[in-house]
Amino acid sequence: MTENTPNTPGSEGTPEGGIDPARLRNAMKAFRKTLKLARLDDESRLGHGAMTSGGKSGIVAITPPARYEQAVWDELVRQGKLRRAGHGMLELTNEL
Repeated sequence: MTENTPNTPGSEGTPEGGIDPARLRNAMKAFRKTLKLARLDDESRLGHGAMTSGGKSGIVAITPPARYEQAVWDELVRQGKLRRAGHGMLELTNEL
């Protein structure tokens, strides 16, 4: 038997970085969901005008979810899907 299984770094199914593409996809999904929830929370706060539907959130960067290790976030930055915003925060690169 070989020691390389599909989940180990260096196998044929993983990129050069050694992180499973499915794990990167799940991390991006978690990042987008966390960002969306942070924006919704910000938009629903009190303090907007009484006759308006709320204000637009100014949140563009968040601290990435802690359930993924730093290597996953570093790889997503290297791939250009995220960019560093300072102070340990990341933002999406394809913001409109």
